[in-house]
Amino acid sequence: MSVTVSESHWRHVPVRLDVERWATRRTRRRVLVVVHTVIAGQRLLDAIRLWEGDVRVQTFFTQAPDVFSNGVAEFLDRLGGLVLPWNQAVQTHFHLALAASHGSLHELQAPVIVLPHGAGHNKIAPAGRNGTPVAQRGVYGLSRQRLMRDGTVVPEVIVLAHHEELTRLGRECPEAVPSAQVVGDPCFDRIAASLPSRALYREALNVRAGQHLVLVCSTWGPDSLLAHGWEVLQRLIAELPRDNFRIAALLHPHIWNAHGDWQVRSWLAGLTRSGMTLVSPYGDWAGAVVAADYIVGDHGSVSLYGAMTGVPVLMAGRADPDVDPGSPLAELMSFAPRLHPDRPLLPQLRRSSAAWRRQRYERVAARITSEPGRFSRKMRALLYRKLHLRAPATRPTTEPARLPLTVRYDDPGTLTAT
Repeated sequence: MSVTVSESHWRHVPVRLDVERWATRRTRRRVLVVVHTVIAGQRLLDAIRLWEGDVRVQTFFTQAPDVFSNGVAEFLDRLGGLVLPWNQAVQTHFHLALAASHGSLHELQAPVIVLPHGAGHNKIAPAGRNGTPVAQRGVYGLSRQRLMRDGTVVPEVIVLAHHEELTRLGRECPEAVPSAQVVGDPCFDRIAASLPSRALYREALNVRAGQHLVLVCSTWGPDSLLAHGWEVLQRLIAELPRDNFRIAALLHPHIWNAHGDWQVRSWLAGLTRSGMTLVSPYGDWAGAVVAADYIVGDHGSVSLYGAMTGVPVLMAGRADPDVDPGSPLAELMSFAPRLHPDRPLLPQLRRSSAAWRRQRYERVAARITSEPGRFSRKMRALLYRKLHLRAPATRPTTEPARLPLTVRYDDPGTLTAT
């Protein structure tokens, strides 16, 4: 009798009842990494690397249901981990589960740690579960409709980056405050560690000596820069002198996964052949932010991380997106100049440099995390505490970002990343 693919997944050695007969190493703890989207999976890598080398822990992965799940299977395949189908994952006991999104977590048989998948919690949730409107919208990741199910807080631990988020969580969902742990932000720490290597990232993006790099960053959705300001890219290429400027585009993974890699690259092929650099979604985006001289962004997290790099951030996309007015992103948007598409762009860039004030940007950057440089240490302590294991004696470190990858167009039918 032949075995179907779904049946064969149930035969992964570490979840077999007779595991001791087949396993090379006997592990003491089983951890499930729940990946809803590619961007959530990327954030979870910052946590799961903290138990690398520990033979007491066996790690499993699963793809959770999500509207942006396209690309997750390929992401997990590249990792090479043991992947359980969702219907098996929810029927299997684990000592701990990690996620960076909230959908369907109540179905798991494990205590769950939930991390944010962006720079804190800035956006207002547009709807309740399954698209059902709610009477009062809340901050995504802090709201009652995301954190509670049948009167119970679903996550055992809600990871926060800043102590001020505790106050915001108390307003949104006071029942969840006892579950919150302020741990820090891995992307903040990685960007900070990467700043001394700025020249290497600029070289990887083909920025020549004397050139200024304008990094255009778009989040996903109808309020984003790419949805409202496609012509911004065209005009930057057309108006800025190529000897003095290089333009690069950094797009949210949801854009690539919603429309498909081929389609996004096809849409931008003309601009890329005209001199624009397209940052690949399969590399580390942080180095591109560090390399920039100007950041043109929207209400996405990358704009907020840009505030810590010492360069002007200009806003595009919808002028009044759904952003929590008490968030650090809202503060950045209150003073960052808007890029006006009906005016010459070069004078606007120059004015943004003249108007840049270090104190303003440093104040916003300080609101991203209250634990700068301490995510790895505090997150590892939390993980091992919840696993009831003694943490290794070695001290975890924060590595600089890997060099960014860019999309190369070899010919009209070949689109690759380098």
